[in-house]
Amino acid sequence: MKVIITGKNYTPSDKLKETIEKKFEKLDKYFSNEITGNVMAIREKAGYKVESTINANGTIFRAEVKANDPYDCVDRCIEKLSSQMSRFKTKLQKKHKGQKAVDFADIPAFEEPEEEIHVVKRKRFQLTPMTVDEAIVQMELLEHNFFIFLNIETDAVNVVYRREDEGYGLLETTY
Repeated sequence: MKVIITGKNYTPSDKLKETIEKKFEKLDKYFSNEITGNVMAIREKAGYKVESTINANGTIFRAEVKANDPYDCVDRCIEKLSSQMSRFKTKLQKKHKGQKAVDFADIPAFEEPEEEIHVVKRKRFQLTPMTVDEAIVQMELLEHNFFIFLNIETDAVNVVYRREDEGYGLLETTY
């Protein structure tokens, strides 16, 4: 697995980069060399945040950890990613059956019994064509954290959402 390390609001030290690469080597045995892991170290007012994403042929593993120490963030990120892989091992094996890029044989089994995923509520609604600004206003009026709409400018299904930093995000779909 190739690891791409970037920084936001500061430049991670060479020692931190080496630590990230060393820690991610533990996950290397689960993936081929074709898989890329992205790690972003972020300096915040209250400490550090490390966001890590591994895209394994359409299955995305993601962890985000905040702490006062960036090295602690990296350790906890690796724990979260390992936990995700263990918890969903059986389902992921079925999805990636026969693919050489992902090898789940070495992933330890999760200690707790595997829980079934159940949809507890289903809701249908008409997609309304609107602009991004109109969708944000509608989301705020409904007091939701996200809103799905048909983008009138791109004629595609989009999602607007409220971010932790009080800004807004836009998810655009592609086919």
